[in-house]
Amino acid sequence: MLCSLIAGFRDRSRAAFAVALLFGWAGGPAWAATPAASAGPTDAPIAYLYDVESDATLFARQADLPSPPASMATLMTLELVFKAMREGQLKPEDSFRVTEDAWRRGGAPSRGSTMFAKLNSDVPLPDLLRGLIVQSGADAAITLAVAVAGSEPAFADLMNARARELGLSRSTFRNATGLPDPTQKMTARDIARLALHLIETYPQDYKIFAEPEFTWNKITQRNRNPLLADYPGADGLKTGYTEDSGYGLVGSVEREGRRLIIVLNGLESAKQRAQEARKLLDWGFDAFNRRELFSEGEVVAEARVFGGSTLNVPLVASRRVELLTPKGDQTRIVARVSYDGPLAAPIAKGARVATLRVWRADTLTLETPLLAGDDVPVGALSRRAFDGAVELVNGWVDQIAARI
Repeated sequence: MLCSLIAGFRDRSRAAFAVALLFGWAGGPAWAATPAASAGPTDAPIAYLYDVESDATLFARQADLPSPPASMATLMTLELVFKAMREGQLKPEDSFRVTEDAWRRGGAPSRGSTMFAKLNSDVPLPDLLRGLIVQSGADAAITLAVAVAGSEPAFADLMNARARELGLSRSTFRNATGLPDPTQKMTARDIARLALHLIETYPQDYKIFAEPEFTWNKITQRNRNPLLADYPGADGLKTGYTEDSGYGLVGSVEREGRRLIIVLNGLESAKQRAQEARKLLDWGFDAFNRRELFSEGEVVAEARVFGGSTLNVPLVASRRVELLTPKGDQTRIVARVSYDGPLAAPIAKGARVATLRVWRADTLTLETPLLAGDDVPVGALSRRAFDGAVELVNGWVDQIAARI
């Protein structure tokens, strides 16, 4: 049973006694908004803007719509390669052969994005990484996939398995390149989550995304990310284009300790992609005030406990909880704590037992775990018997006999 109560909220001291909180002041960012096509800070049909430090979505349009990712899918290719490097399966001094398949489908004969690796040439791993990251080379992607899994289809299976591990629940991969396949899809939200994972998990490898150009086979190609050249603080990540996907981009910008991740897709030209990316990022950096809701370890609410030495356990913030609120916006904020309850004793202090969710109007903007603030041991038999009666009265009847 999902426990949630609603109470008015005017000062933080009352938060410990409420499972849902209402904020009357200015509203926060939009977690999964779907505004009209002409509304909002961008005209992109698919758009997602995420603030890393506040763990908050600033803007979202069709962010959960699976769509063709084009070369943005290679973020998962790179994740598996970085992981294989960390685990010692691949080493920086390794070189890998460019097969005829990689050359024909991803090299010069393909007439697509390529690093122009020669047929049957041996390319060092660091150069393959730059061929994929900087030049979007499909020949590099296929060669890396074969190096990790033996074949591209086997590598695609690894991509899907890894996506499930990382919580990318609406993404499906069929190849390592992002080349068109009717069943290869990613959502903008999943792309942003994957980008953040790369930034946080592989910080040294991530630096390659900021390199402005790369030369291979005497051919120099500029990084296709338009933000790197003229948007201060930009340090990644990838662009994408196919006829099915339109023009897309996943970018990351850090300014004064604040990092934003942007995903756009479905645009009509490279010029429009660059313009819309700059416009949405400008808005993200300039249009918000930062508000602290709870500090790390602060009591947010209380949860009912079944069979414990106490009736309730305090729920504390697992980290500092901040909300970015649009300047001048008066949309109501609603915060709700949810848990499957009552919680069954024993409960260990620090255990994750609940979730705090914050809405702006009807849009979820923030979600963060809450921890048990105290240990709650199993209570005496009389205490458990009393709790059993209370649970029965309130309709909580599952497994009562086993608990008492």
